Amino acid sequence: MSEKHTELIERAEEILGYRFRDGSLLIEALTHSSCADDALESNERMEFLGDAVLGFVVCDFLYQRYGELREGDLTKIKSSVVSRRVCAMVSDAMGLTELLKLGKGMEGRNDLPSSVSAAVFESVVAAIYLDGGLDTARAFLMKYVTEPIEQAEASAHQHNFKSALQQYAQRDLNDLPTYILLDEKGPDHSKCFEVCVEINGQRYPSAWGGNKKEAEQSAAMNALLALGLLGPEEVENLDVFEAPGERG
Repeated sequence: MSEKHTELIERAEEILGYRFRDGSLLIEALTHSSCADDALESNERMEFLGDAVLGFVVCDFLYQRYGELREGDLTKIKSSVVSRRVCAMVSDAMGLTELLKLGKGMEGRNDLPSSVSAAVFESVVAAIYLDGGLDTARAFLMKYVTEPIEQAEASAHQHNFKSALQQYAQRDLNDLPTYILLDEKGPDHSKCFEVCVEINGQRYPSAWGGNKKEAEQSAAMNALLALGLLGPEEVENLDVFEAPGERG
């Protein structure tokens, strides 16, 4: 291996925090197609594999961590996290893009497409996976995707009070919320329901809703308010169902 390649590997390993057993994998991951005589010698195949590894690791993490979320919600978060934007952002922040081996037409450019930055991140993920296995690739990825996952979940479910309460209760109170139907009023075609939340034997202020799901969301909101996890300013503009007799 040339001295230039050895130096490149050392710089990349320092950035990645991982030492390769097979340095040629890293060289391939850092070789853009514009610099390769043959596309098979570039990082395009690694980009393909790295995208799959990234997707699997994120999906597995979401499945294990957010047991209360439906498939559609999980898909939205996953799509946000494995997007070109996030991959490019991570790559640029780490300094990976600067290590790319580029052809003469692209060298020195300060306006490389985000797709190039995203591709080198995915390629490096593949190289780590091929060199060290899935657990090694997972450990590397989680350092960079945990925060984007949490941000995406918070953004997508900022008003999903049941989800927020369940995560808090499970993590900090070692219990799961129980939703208790206290009352229901109105004719069958237009019923409303009163629900409260109980955690570790403690009940929180009840709430009414036009259906049970709506009442549970509002009851979860009340619990979050009571626990100090939600500020009044965060709910003041929400359309909250009023209890029977309070409307009008």
